[in-house]
Amino acid sequence: METLKLLMDYFPTAIYTGMCLVFISENWRVELSEHKDSDFSKGGDQPSVIRVKIEKKALNNEFVPGHYEDFQLPTLGELAEQIEKYVQMAIGANLRESIE
Repeated sequence: METLKLLMDYFPTAIYTGMCLVFISENWRVELSEHKDSDFSKGGDQPSVIRVKIEKKALNNEFVPGHYEDFQLPTLGELAEQIEKYVQMAIGANLRESIE
């Protein structure tokens, strides 16, 4: 969860639930969750995997699971930049601002 806490500084509109970072708007829900590799044969210096899930609100006002992508980049700046670019292309909004 340490990477998620560091990403909170990069994405000021995010809400940290203790388990994930959530961005929510009238039409979208974007969730970032952190996953550690459980393969202990690999070195312990592997960066965490950040899963980005995107859901869109349906006509019945329920959020419908859409797609997700896993990110595992060595530096926090590069990780945040690529997540932001991915979400921006997927929903057409910037995570550093409030999503529409």
